[in-house]
Amino acid sequence: MKTISPPLIFLTILSVIYFTSCNNTTAPKQQAPNLIASYRDTTVKPGDDFFHYAVGNWVKNNPIPASENSWGIWSLVNEESYTRLKLINNEAAAQKDAVKGSNAQKIGDFWFTGMDSTTIEQQGITKIQTEIDLITGVKDKETLINELAHLQMIGAGALIQVDVYQDEMNSEKEVLHFSQGGIGLPNRDYYFDMGERYVKIRAEYIKHVAKMLQLMGEDSVTAAKNASAMMKLETALAKASRKLEDLRDPYANYNKMSVDAFTKITPSLNWKIMLDKMNIRNIDSVIVGQPEFYQQVESSLKSVSIPDWQTYLRYNLISAFAPYISSNFDKENFHFYRTVLNGVKEQRPRWKRVLNAEEGLLGEALGQLYVQKYFSEKTKHRYEKLVDDIFTVYKERIQGLSWMSDSTKQKAIYKLSTVVKKVGYPEKWRDYSLMEIGRSSYVENIIAGNIWNYNYAVSKLYKPVDRTEWEMTPQTWNAYYNPSNNEIVLPAAIFIIPGLEDSLVDDAIVYGYGGASTIGHEITHGFDDQGRQFDEKGNLRDWWSKEDGDEFNKRAHQLVKQFSGYTVLDSIHINGEATLGENIADLGGVVLGYEAFKKTDQFKKGELISGMTPGQRYFLGYALSWMGHARDESLAQQIKTDVHSPNFLRVNGPFCDVDAFYEVFNVKEGDKMFLPDSLRVKIW
Repeated sequence: MKTISPPLIFLTILSVIYFTSCNNTTAPKQQAPNLIASYRDTTVKPGDDFFHYAVGNWVKNNPIPASENSWGIWSLVNEESYTRLKLINNEAAAQKDAVKGSNAQKIGDFWFTGMDSTTIEQQGITKIQTEIDLITGVKDKETLINELAHLQMIGAGALIQVDVYQDEMNSEKEVLHFSQGGIGLPNRDYYFDMGERYVKIRAEYIKHVAKMLQLMGEDSVTAAKNASAMMKLETALAKASRKLEDLRDPYANYNKMSVDAFTKITPSLNWKIMLDKMNIRNIDSVIVGQPEFYQQVESSLKSVSIPDWQTYLRYNLISAFAPYISSNFDKENFHFYRTVLNGVKEQRPRWKRVLNAEEGLLGEALGQLYVQKYFSEKTKHRYEKLVDDIFTVYKERIQGLSWMSDSTKQKAIYKLSTVVKKVGYPEKWRDYSLMEIGRSSYVENIIAGNIWNYNYAVSKLYKPVDRTEWEMTPQTWNAYYNPSNNEIVLPAAIFIIPGLEDSLVDDAIVYGYGGASTIGHEITHGFDDQGRQFDEKGNLRDWWSKEDGDEFNKRAHQLVKQFSGYTVLDSIHINGEATLGENIADLGGVVLGYEAFKKTDQFKKGELISGMTPGQRYFLGYALSWMGHARDESLAQQIKTDVHSPNFLRVNGPFCDVDAFYEVFNVKEGDKMFLPDSLRVKIW
């Protein structure tokens, strides 16, 4: 399912997937000292592998459930959220007098249809038969273009990727962005990597496409032939796509042009006509991220036969809606995208899958009810203060930098002072009243939600930028920095420590878990290799002196080199260039969190808790935020497609560069994590 959202949002966690948990019950509440101590593996020396020293015992005793590709702290938090949201949904579904159009009516009806597996099975593919017939009716280039436009609007977008978000060089205006897309494998490298793992995945993908086509009625011979043709089409699109690291250059991926100029790149897609069919009118310019991809789109539109385009569109349609129709499609979709690509053995229970779908379509409707029940003002105020503490330290750190000139320091401090801090939940909630949700069909509700979200995004093109808007819901275990708004956004759920009441958590853990890994991390994104290129108004503009920019890049290159040297799986190395921004943010977060913690009474008193100093508990608290592990298949995919490093390196990697870590745990030369001072990266 396509979404329209800003891609230059910098996230705390390794993926944006909502909810990663299973049926395990949450541990009973207990005191923080006992909980933190019980996670440690004290057979591991802190200076050799701090991640496994800090949380290794938990990892050993908590295998990844069959329904998951990974398991960790996020899973435990989300388990609590699943349970809470299930209660909200059951209460909404039971209401017989819910006002039509109200959030309660929509939540209740969506839940009812999603949980009605009998009706879903009986309906099979019938509720999307009209969409299938439209694809069958594609006879020439004109009808092909009509269908491409239509599929974008219903959430089964094919060939092109369309998004609405702020103009990178004029943050006061929402603009239509076009970027590379159109492929069914995770990214371009999956089509060309000759490693055994990826060769097998490509073979499995062709089998999967053929199986889906068979389920739609094709015989096995025809389905196999059509699947191979589709793979050829996608391989050509992948070849014209940029690599993960190349997508991180904001200038190289900013190509603003008139609609007429864009049409010259893809004359087969007359964009004035195409946009009109997509209900997008009266715009004079667009931003094209990767023009060479659209040159290939034009080539493919000229060279690929109409029958092969029909195959491609049929597969994109059925792939988008397979989870919401009968089990034969759902299971095959799960087999490839979750088992083959991620190593997951079984599906999550239906109720959790329905909650995931609902989150994507009605997330803020759920969020309103969630915060009313589960996020107190006292907790909100605690973390608002923590945000202020981190910002105060960051200002001091900038003032004290030895490598930055006074002029650039003043501009950096000014940018920091203008960052908008959003904690907990939005002040203004989205109005879903026009979304048509009923009790007759689950997949029809999904399509209705997709259309509403599409129209919601397109409507932004004609309005002033709404800087009060959130791109995440309060119940999401995640956070982000948005450079176009120069804002840090911290949903309520990101501060939850499962098994612990907030009132029981000491500052050492809070400053490591919430202050460093989330708040410090996100604000550092405003000054990482991408974020630093945006000014205080959110515009892409160089405000650095050349000398300061060169010095920053030199230090950043050290971090690229450090992380590129880490091997994660088999012979697969971290992509130091692709992960640079997140690695800078992790390092900045650790330093900022610790400096802020040093100002607290707990740190100054220096009292031991369960035999641990305040400093030791700080670093353990940070490690807690990344506690978890993943399947090999999932790790392999992450390294290829994700700009975040694996969890253990989000701890061990930055710690190697932090002097305080060496002091607190007496790390010496000869320890595996030891780096000589000359090789330790120091940026912020």
